[in-house]
Amino acid sequence: MAAAEAAVVSSSLETDTARVPETAGTAAATAATSSATAAAAAVAAAARTGSEATASKAALATKLLSLSGVFAVHKPKGPTSAELLNRLKEKLLAEAGMPSPEWAKRKKQTLKIGHGGTLDSAARGVLVVGIGRGTKMLTSMLSGSKRYTAIGELGKATDTLDSTGKVTEEKPYDKITQEDIEGILQKFTGNIMQVPPLYSALKKDGQRLSTLMKRGEIVEAKPARPVTVYSLSLQKFQPPFFTLDVECGGGFYIRSLVSDIGKELSSCANVLELTRTKQGPFTLEEHALPEDKWTIDDIAQSLEHCSSLLPAELALKKSKPEESNEQVLSCEYITLNETKGEEDIIKAS
Repeated sequence: MAAAEAAVVSSSLETDTARVPETAGTAAATAATSSATAAAAAVAAAARTGSEATASKAALATKLLSLSGVFAVHKPKGPTSAELLNRLKEKLLAEAGMPSPEWAKRKKQTLKIGHGGTLDSAARGVLVVGIGRGTKMLTSMLSGSKRYTAIGELGKATDTLDSTGKVTEEKPYDKITQEDIEGILQKFTGNIMQVPPLYSALKKDGQRLSTLMKRGEIVEAKPARPVTVYSLSLQKFQPPFFTLDVECGGGFYIRSLVSDIGKELSSCANVLELTRTKQGPFTLEEHALPEDKWTIDDIAQSLEHCSSLLPAELALKKSKPEESNEQVLSCEYITLNETKGEEDIIKAS
């Protein structure tokens, strides 16, 4: 019995021992199969992820091209209005993956974007932007009112009429009082005549006056033209600096105003800081999108919010042929239509 039990045990051991190679082979085969399956699953997952990413980009591109209306962005000091618009455009195209090879299969698409009302590179504040059919509203936006906070510096005149230029003249200012400034502001309120700065977006023979000036060419000042100042007040006076709150119509130059105030006080002055706090119904605090909000979704939300600020007739108004000259730039599979208006004030480049 013991021998039989031993035989059984022995047999069992032999059987188990004999099965080891078979089990190892099976495990190896199973492991290989599992690895292949995992690899295939990973490839499939990657394909799904890539497909989903492509679909997501395509959806964003479609959404971008469907955006239409007017909104506002916050322009910081430094870039020109045109440079800022380029930055905005590039961020939107990059987010949507445009242009990309898959668009080659589609009909050529069009993205229109432009801004209404140039801000100097040294200025900051509200910059109104039109996208899609909104570019046709920009000319109307130019004629609306604008509000600025300007800090002027007495005693120094510059060739650009602001702090970025070369000092051309210095005069005493120590006898100027707050009452003196307040007493002359009425002369610059209402419908007045103003001579634009030489450094400006105004053109001569198709070229900007500022460009000609930078080349060292002799440029004659443009004649005085009618402008409107709705309100003008002195907010602070701490010699040599004075702060103005100005609400004006289109075509008005704050730099010329500050310079003219300096001359009226028998001194001279230039703009040290300039902030546009409002343009039409758009305010800096409530409506101007900072750069970290320059996304397709954020702009879509802003367009929806801002649509209620515009008069119904403005949204329906179509620009006249002479008000807009569309310059088409080809960007691979996307055609970017760049809108430029009178005096190069509406731009997208």
